[in-house]
Amino acid sequence: RRSRHKAIRLSSEGLAQLKLRTGANTITFSVYSSLQGTQMVSASIFLWPSKCKVVVSDVDGTITKSDVLGHVMPRVGIDWSHSGVTALYSRLRQNGYRLLYLTSRGIGQSMSTREYLAGVQQGATSLPEGPILMSPTRLIESFTREVIWRNPEEFKRACLEDIRSLFPDDFNPFFAGFGNRQSDEMAYRAVGVPERRIFIINSQGVITHTNRTFQKSYPMLLEVEQQMFPPITEPGSLEKAEAQNDFNAFAFWRTPPNIWPDDSDAETTPGHASSDDGDTMFPGPV
Repeated sequence: RRSRHKAIRLSSEGLAQLKLRTGANTITFSVYSSLQGTQMVSASIFLWPSKCKVVVSDVDGTITKSDVLGHVMPRVGIDWSHSGVTALYSRLRQNGYRLLYLTSRGIGQSMSTREYLAGVQQGATSLPEGPILMSPTRLIESFTREVIWRNPEEFKRACLEDIRSLFPDDFNPFFAGFGNRQSDEMAYRAVGVPERRIFIINSQGVITHTNRTFQKSYPMLLEVEQQMFPPITEPGSLEKAEAQNDFNAFAFWRTPPNIWPDDSDAETTPGHASSDDGDTMFPGPV
């Protein structure tokens, strides 16, 4: 008689037996009962390279225009998504980045959320395929945490830490993060998303980040995506892209300027300044 062991996570050996292909793999769970017969639930397992770059995106208020109406409007057939989000995300996927959708919606909304994201269509573009990670709690509890208590970062941080643990210890998979609240920024920063690539969007579609003078929109980011999200599809392009982002002009000018040392030992007189070598330096004319 074979013994059965219940587990939430598959072991490496169990995953190997599934013979997964790179990308999305559909799996189906089936349960039989004499009352309802066979009931089936489908899901996806995504197999990604051990060194790939991930762009994390919130759903409500980030893809949709607002948190509450983002739940309601699509149910009545009204498009409530930010303009240009599908074109930008599609271009990121073409450039070699993987999209990961992270939402505090309850697991009971998994089917409707999956159908909504698959159905967002703007012109000829739609949202690229990617894992949809949701809160394991019920709808009311998740809605309360997201809209009323406004502390969804607790779940999001724990979820992203779990995702990062799947990658090598010396490799940070998170390249950028899109959200609509400070809680999203807190969660992204906590797991190592580079601060300069955390983008926060408001209900009017204006995107900002740590540099508060930076104000863009999804269509405007699309115009500079080659600089902000350089292609990483060719061999060696990932290392080149990381070096480009670390040493470009934007990153260089964010370095704080050196503070001129305050030489308290130097003797000064009004209108004069004493240099280190003993010479006297006079100020120029005013």
